[in-house]
Amino acid sequence: MSSSLLLAFGLFCVFEGLFPFLAPGRWRETFLQLARLSDGQIRFFGLTAILFGILLLAFRLVVSDS
Repeated sequence: MSSSLLLAFGLFCVFEGLFPFLAPGRWRETFLQLARLSDGQIRFFGLTAILFGILLLAFRLVVSDS
């Protein structure tokens, strides 16, 4: 379990670091646009990400049980 969690966190860090590494100017512009969103819009994106992650985890569990 802990090795899977470590692997997931490592992949998360790699993916999070790709965009600022490859296109720092565009990343900065995108980040500034995100900072201008209302709290409700940010919460919506956060909830969407959480639900998508839960679906991916559930899908992985269903597929690994098959």
